[in-house]
Amino acid sequence: MRSFEVKNMTSAEDMKSLRLITAIKTPYLPDGRFDLEAYDALVNMQIANGAEGVVVGGTTGEGQLMSWDEHIMLIGHTVNCFGSSIKVIGNTGSNSTREAIHATEQGFAVGMHAALHINPYYGKTSVEGMVSHFDSVLPMGPTIIYNVPGRTGQDIPPRVIHTIAQSPNLAGVKECAGNDRVEQYTDKGIVVWSGNDDQCHDARWNHGATGVVSVTSNLVPGLMRRLMFEGKNAELNSKLLPLIDWLFQEPNPIALNTALAQLGVARPVFRLPYVPLPSAQRVEFVNLVKKIGRENFVGEEDVQVLEDDDFILIARLC
Repeated sequence: MRSFEVKNMTSAEDMKSLRLITAIKTPYLPDGRFDLEAYDALVNMQIANGAEGVVVGGTTGEGQLMSWDEHIMLIGHTVNCFGSSIKVIGNTGSNSTREAIHATEQGFAVGMHAALHINPYYGKTSVEGMVSHFDSVLPMGPTIIYNVPGRTGQDIPPRVIHTIAQSPNLAGVKECAGNDRVEQYTDKGIVVWSGNDDQCHDARWNHGATGVVSVTSNLVPGLMRRLMFEGKNAELNSKLLPLIDWLFQEPNPIALNTALAQLGVARPVFRLPYVPLPSAQRVEFVNLVKKIGRENFVGEEDVQVLEDDDFILIARLC
């Protein structure tokens, strides 16, 4: 029996009720290595404010800038430190099926509760190829399929999801193709998490979504929990939309990384090719924090604009 079959005790059913999953940020030390002290503090803040799951090494967590050794280490670290308090979803997907299989086996071996799998990107495949790709990883354990055509360049069509939904290991879909698609799945009993923070309120309360896999909850986890748990709240949603718009003015995670540095909860260190937002946008963030209320954001330090010279850009690890 393989190690992942022994270590992972979570079922797909255990994942289906999660309403707030944070795509957690990975902070860095000045030499570009992981800042695990800051990372642990971020995860603890998520737990304290009611997040039920974290995606480790996703796009927000910059898994695309990690070696697989770093990636699996961070999944294992998260499980060992927090796995009894929050569900750990490892982003072990790849555009190479062989690589996805290997990474997913390792992820379950170190105890992750579920895997996040994207469709093959750049070197795109056919619909039949997508089904075969997902069928190759689904037997390993609970799986969330991630559809984000804006990043992969290829939509996962509903017939793919309906085909693989026969697997007992399909926990659900993180869907970024809009709320009509969300409802198309939820009407068929397929669990969906919105992948769009700006649409998640309506997805949850009007279109049947279970919850959200959120970027914004890195900053305001308590408010995002309210948005997912306390019923329709157009006022709170409207209050958060300017922050969400700010977060996605450039490709994620550029603005999030900038914001967490301004809040003093992560060092102002960026792994290239990501660079911080310019000063004018940093001033906008300070004003957003003041408007929403500093008490709603993670960390305890006063929000700062920071100087351009405060930021460290890492091209290669020392």
